[in-house]
Amino acid sequence: MFNDIPLLNFVWFALVGVLFTGYAILDGFDLGVGALHLFTKTDEERRIMLNSIGPVWDGNEVWLVTGGGALFAAFPMVYATVFSGFYLAFMLLLVALIFRAVAIEFRSKQPMRWWRQMWDVVFSIGSVLSALLIGVALGNIISGVPLDPEKEFAANFFHLLRPYPLLVGVTTVALFAMHGAIYAVMKTEGALHEKLRGWVNRCILAFVFCYFAVTVATLLYIPHMTETLKAHPWLFLIAVFNALAIADIPREISLGRDFLAFLASCAAMIALMALLGIGMFPNMVYSLPNPENSLNVINAASSQKTLWIMLIVAIIGVPLVLAYTATIYFIFRGKVKLDPMSY
Repeated sequence: MFNDIPLLNFVWFALVGVLFTGYAILDGFDLGVGALHLFTKTDEERRIMLNSIGPVWDGNEVWLVTGGGALFAAFPMVYATVFSGFYLAFMLLLVALIFRAVAIEFRSKQPMRWWRQMWDVVFSIGSVLSALLIGVALGNIISGVPLDPEKEFAANFFHLLRPYPLLVGVTTVALFAMHGAIYAVMKTEGALHEKLRGWVNRCILAFVFCYFAVTVATLLYIPHMTETLKAHPWLFLIAVFNALAIADIPREISLGRDFLAFLASCAAMIALMALLGIGMFPNMVYSLPNPENSLNVINAASSQKTLWIMLIVAIIGVPLVLAYTATIYFIFRGKVKLDPMSY
């Protein structure tokens, strides 16, 4: 079906997907911890929540920048169309991420209660809004946006706020909250640890409900997302793997195997992104109501020479990034301990 697609185009489609999957997994639990932040009651609990992500949150966000850079270099037309069409939404996302970062750094600089509560609210709202906007953007990419024959976005900001993208946005918030709750369970101990264990199951239920709604809506109203699966039924194994990974989370939590629960959550997110990539391929921005205007891995790609040079750079650079990331997580492994240098 896709035999006429150059290998490098397919490779870079997969690599861009890997980078954004890495961002979803790593910054996903950061945003999830932020979404749950206000449900804690005491200053100590909130400091523990902040310090659970303190050493890694800024490094996790680099994956978003790296993914955007790879998209710009490998598929410049996709980058131009999406970033111009979604300009206001992405500016709101940028503002949310900035204020979230400021809140993390400023929150414990002063002891006043009103000061810390203000930054707690900013941190939580910034986290929820970031997750929501990422999901809304993803929902629009899945469902399709109007593109003219020049491949330019032919609508306004309010067109992005349709029911399906908003549903995907809410599902993304629920997914990140579940992922963040599992990560926080893994990093805490004592009374807060037991409290968070109760939150995990609630977050799982919320995510499963939202995911079921998105799945039904996709099957009913987004038929192009199932074409590849229908042509290659064996790919349904990924959906089965996704369901098993989600089902394994509460099992591991009940057995007290918090790290395995976190790995199951990561596996579920990888499967979800794989299903997204399979459903979209070979399109990268689906044009609705004119599919012939869609941007795909052929008409939106850079030259073969550019893709080849970038692949060499990626082969050298990606292992270094992975090694650095693994080192940071190894150094800061274990439960959170508050000290005078903590947030």
